[in-house]
Amino acid sequence: MKTYFRLISFAKPIEKYAIPYLICTVIMVVFGTLNFALLAPLLHTLFNAQDAVVEVVDKPTGAFDLMGYFNYYAYDLNNRLGPYAALKYICIIIVVSVFISNLFRYLSQRVMENLRIHTLLNLRKSVFNNVMNLHLGYFSNQRKGDIISKIASDVQVVQFSVTGTLQVAFKEPLQLIAYVVMLFIISAKLTLFSMLVIPVSAFFISRIVKTLKSQAQEGQKTYANMITYLEEALSGVKIIKSFNAVEYVKAKFNGENDQYATIMRRMVRRQQMGSPVSELLGVVMVAIILLYGGHLVLTGNGDLSASEFIAYIAIFSQVMRPAKALTDAFSNIHNGIAAGERVLQLIDEKNLVEDKPNAIVVGSFNDKIQFNQVSFSYEEKEVLHDVNLTINKGETIALVGPSGGGKSTLVDLIPRFMDVSSGSITMDGTDLRDLNQQSLRQLIGVVNQESILFNDTIFNNIAFANTSATEEEVIQAAKIANAHEFILGTEAGYQTNIGDRGSKLSGGQRQRICIARAVLKNPPIMLLDEATSALDTESERLVQDSLYKLMENRTTVVIAHRLSTIQNADKIFVLEGGRIAETGSHLGLIAQNGLYKRLIDMQQFTES
Repeated sequence: MKTYFRLISFAKPIEKYAIPYLICTVIMVVFGTLNFALLAPLLHTLFNAQDAVVEVVDKPTGAFDLMGYFNYYAYDLNNRLGPYAALKYICIIIVVSVFISNLFRYLSQRVMENLRIHTLLNLRKSVFNNVMNLHLGYFSNQRKGDIISKIASDVQVVQFSVTGTLQVAFKEPLQLIAYVVMLFIISAKLTLFSMLVIPVSAFFISRIVKTLKSQAQEGQKTYANMITYLEEALSGVKIIKSFNAVEYVKAKFNGENDQYATIMRRMVRRQQMGSPVSELLGVVMVAIILLYGGHLVLTGNGDLSASEFIAYIAIFSQVMRPAKALTDAFSNIHNGIAAGERVLQLIDEKNLVEDKPNAIVVGSFNDKIQFNQVSFSYEEKEVLHDVNLTINKGETIALVGPSGGGKSTLVDLIPRFMDVSSGSITMDGTDLRDLNQQSLRQLIGVVNQESILFNDTIFNNIAFANTSATEEEVIQAAKIANAHEFILGTEAGYQTNIGDRGSKLSGGQRQRICIARAVLKNPPIMLLDEATSALDTESERLVQDSLYKLMENRTTVVIAHRLSTIQNADKIFVLEGGRIAETGSHLGLIAQNGLYKRLIDMQQFTES
């Protein structure tokens, strides 16, 4: 229940919805119950008209003798106006009562639907906001499909099962109490007898829904795996086809899909069993009441008239409806709790890179960035060890070394995508952990080896998150990035939609859009992972030329793949196994005849 109440907390301010819903529900329940209670005077009137006998009934003296009042006024109408006129009045009263009941039913449903949408909005917003705030290292250890499943599917399940249960929790107990009170008013003796049968029904239903929660958790996990396979298949469809792996990928996805279907069948079988079982038990209970109550009426041992007994049976037959709704809600809540626990895991995930309360807002870069005995680990795996290096303002620093040496991790530490495990990184003498992250990243531009673009127009991709960028500024940035000419050749120029991840553009075009985006930001510090190795010669030349323009008059850290970039660098740091193996200029490192010289001899770098 702790999970349930925590999920409900996302409905705040819940009183905004709960109070109107409760008022509407009370009115609906009162008039809905009266609809059945009015059967007694209706039947009395019909029976009297048929027998042509009009009985004289004294006005009840008890304040709670509701049925006595109904019968008294029905007989009074019958005596004064005749059976048919009395029948008309009673029918009008029933219609008005039904109208009021259904009007407030509609209003209560509208209020609850608003609550459901409000809860979904708050929950999904909280999940997404927390995910986007998490440190970069978190995503290295998580499956993207699992995160997508939690934000999309699991939140939806929570919306319908948890808030749906809230609706039932408000309404159905009230309705059940109203019916039971009315039954006691009609006949306390018969109602006490009928109450003995209800625990039997509750026992059978509780046995049915006992294992639903564990099945729901298993189902949500399997669904997340299926979404992961789907995302991977759509992202890597070209590789899948080129390796003739279509059938292999189909088999993986369909296997998970079959597993999910099997779990859903088991859950649905148990959930749907609750309804017919409760209905059957309800009919059995009505039959028992008919036998016992009918015996009381026929022998004259009870305090019921025939018409009151019929009204009693009509109301009693409705008792199982709210009881059944509570049973169904109890079955469905397991789905919501299982999904809710997965959603709350994301909300509870802690961001390991947070600003201090008094974080310094930095507005410029004036001197140097310094790594002081920096080490970094992904969980148990150490990636960087005791790294010391200095990047002076205006310098171009090249990072080279074998794959897995820690180059990308070192670059990711500068904008605080992650924090160091030990040691410190300072900018102009201030520890990065003392700086405001947003202000720090405003000073840094990033161009990755992978072109990260969004399903939007070329203009919006270049001006990404810069809402004040003018058309002239975007065009100027595109010209510097050697992108302006090809952009004008697209179907709508700068307003051309580039598709998912820029799929409508070539690799070189995508990379030049990314460079234009960095140019427009115009930061003093650039972090580059050169991305020219997979491009054709012409695209490579254009991209490399735009990279050189981007590096002009900036402090640049480059994960270098081209010999020309390395040769032009002010300093070269050679990383191996998370340590700086060598430092120096191109010629100086060759003269050392160490790791750098071996990398050059092995032609690890592209010729200029």
